[in-house]
Amino acid sequence: MAGNLKDREAYERLNYLYQAAHCVLSKNPENVELARFYCFTQKTITRRLVLRQDPSVKRTLCKNCSSLLIPGVTATTRQRRKNKKTSFTVMRCLNCGKSKRLLNNPDYSLWVDRPEAQLENQKQPDPAPPVAKKPRNPKPGRWAAQQQLSSSGKCAALKSFLSF
Repeated sequence: MAGNLKDREAYERLNYLYQAAHCVLSKNPENVELARFYCFTQKTITRRLVLRQDPSVKRTLCKNCSSLLIPGVTATTRQRRKNKKTSFTVMRCLNCGKSKRLLNNPDYSLWVDRPEAQLENQKQPDPAPPVAKKPRNPKPGRWAAQQQLSSSGKCAALKSFLSF
């Protein structure tokens, strides 16, 4: 339970840093460096504690410069079409120029959002009755090999080879 409490505190801190970065940029869009610092700290904590962030949070962070991607403030967004069926939203960071392509498919759902991904919805396997373990035989030595050969009556030549 203590491990879960530690992770909970870390997630609360990550949430606070994400909200602080949003708040800084909404109050003053010129203060991009402070928001980048908050996002970089968030990324560092996530890496150090080996935590998983929600995909919606990861989509709004630049992988290159750890800037918060807000359309019109720190990023530009464009709609691109690969073919008739697939279209993408391309977000381009204004700080470093790195582009991020996000799929626009209304039928697509992330694995995290699917019901089978939730632990509450997964079937728990029935506990199987314990299987009785067979006693381990010690390594068969020369005497055990002779006993096996003599009891099975196979290969008289091999039997004579082992008896010398």
